[in-house]
Amino acid sequence: MDVLSDAVTTMRTGRPHSNRNRLRAPWGLRFPPTDGAGFHIVLSGSCWLLPGSAEPLRLAAGDIVFLPREPGHALADDPASPLTEFRIGGRDREDATGTGAATDLLCGAYVLDRSRPHPLLADLPDVIHLPAQVGRHRRLRTAVDLLGAELADPGAGTSASVSALLDLLLLYMLRAWFDDRSVGEPTGWPAALADPEISAALHAMHTDPAAPWSVRELGERAGLSRTVFAQRFSALVGRPPLAYLTWWRMTVAARTLRETDAPLATVARQCGYASEFAFAKTFKREFGLAPGAFRRQSQVLA
Repeated sequence: MDVLSDAVTTMRTGRPHSNRNRLRAPWGLRFPPTDGAGFHIVLSGSCWLLPGSAEPLRLAAGDIVFLPREPGHALADDPASPLTEFRIGGRDREDATGTGAATDLLCGAYVLDRSRPHPLLADLPDVIHLPAQVGRHRRLRTAVDLLGAELADPGAGTSASVSALLDLLLLYMLRAWFDDRSVGEPTGWPAALADPEISAALHAMHTDPAAPWSVRELGERAGLSRTVFAQRFSALVGRPPLAYLTWWRMTVAARTLRETDAPLATVARQCGYASEFAFAKTFKREFGLAPGAFRRQSQVLA
């Protein structure tokens, strides 16, 4: 799997949901804080995003806004319009109380596990605005069209198709933002994903976390000398190569412990540890719990 897919997979949990809203001015909706992420797509008309402490942002037809973390926000036809509470998970709605211009919105939310966010997603801004641009992000626009069509005209299999399209939409929104950030002189994770050498090393670690990788071997995968690779990797990713490898191995281990009944020795081998003791010691250093205790606690919380 690629790094972006892995980052999303480690955090996504539960089922995403979405609905269509047709609203006539004056209107305003307040979205409460959640542990997930949300998005809004203006299908027609226009509105304002009111992101809490930040300045209001005007959204036009075709605009997409993604909120990776949800401290609470609002949407309104005008920043001065009164707000009503939006009920999460509600059905599609058509508000006919207003008499002004109509706005059609496609809104959705994802449930995320914040206990161990991948740094690629942790570094995202609070608001990602993807303005409508002719010819840009065509796959994203296609996914929006398909999702809107399924919600507007449900048929056999709509529940499954909407869930799949929402997952696809999340990946396309993130890809669009990273693609936009990789233009010019990117920094951080956008630069790491855009850098073919560093991206090759990341892909190797994510594809086979159990391999006995060394900095030299990863540098060879990247086509760089050991020193140059280590310096560039650390500068872009934010931690040295083997430190990131350990972090990723423990993230994979935690997910395996939560979701399967695999013996601890098997989990250790899958994460590159021949010794169950060495694996348990590293895992406890990362999570503050031994692997067995972590699994039992996860089962209780589930």
